[in-house]
Amino acid sequence: MTVLRRLAMVALLLVAPAFAGDVAELRNGFTIPHHARELRDGQMRLYLDEQRTTFVDVAATEITGYHWEADVVAAGGQAANSGNATAPQKDTRQIVAEASDLHGVDADFIRSVIRQESGGNPKAISRTGARGLMQLMPATAEQLGVKDSFSAEQNVHGGAEYLRTLLERYHGDAILALAAYNAGPQAVERYHGVPPYRETQQYVRRVVHDYNRSKGAAASGVAKQAAKSTATGKNTQAPSKADTAKLTASAAN
Repeated sequence: MTVLRRLAMVALLLVAPAFAGDVAELRNGFTIPHHARELRDGQMRLYLDEQRTTFVDVAATEITGYHWEADVVAAGGQAANSGNATAPQKDTRQIVAEASDLHGVDADFIRSVIRQESGGNPKAISRTGARGLMQLMPATAEQLGVKDSFSAEQNVHGGAEYLRTLLERYHGDAILALAAYNAGPQAVERYHGVPPYRETQQYVRRVVHDYNRSKGAAASGVAKQAAKSTATGKNTQAPSKADTAKLTASAAN
């Protein structure tokens, strides 16, 4: 049976959420501002503080959706400067960046999953019924509070949250998280690792390859900028080299 080597230095994929303006909308009309959230056996745990010491558990089915406010008072649910102006349309890169900050998952990792799942098509539908940029199954979308899987913003935030849940479930092992995203956690647990499904193993390899390529390109760009600054004699400080912890996926018989 083919075995995929586990990720080295996976801590890069899990970063502390920095955006604190998420608001859960409940069926009863109430809203709950929170710093982070986590799906636990059908219950959505909403963390009310950055340290995750205060939280409230709400049935996932009672949450109709989420929205973001510029400045949320965590305890009171009041937003400052919310106004009624129509927000400008966000592109996928901006949505991914916000989802990365909110859910604590590396933006390049999210983008690599999107490219493999849908090729960047927000209206994509798979033969099994998965929908949108991150190909959420209807049941998964419902659990995550995603009302419209064809909304790029809702879909990416839902997919990023699910990735975060899987990364935490497998203690930061991105290979297992990817396998579970593709084949389901039950299959990963049944085989105690990446399932011996050709589709799943190819999926993991492709996401890993794309992620490594993205990180390699970023590191190359930093090096070129530093070299350019040195060559032109500008008295500027070159940016520090990005941590490009590599994901590796190789087969061993």
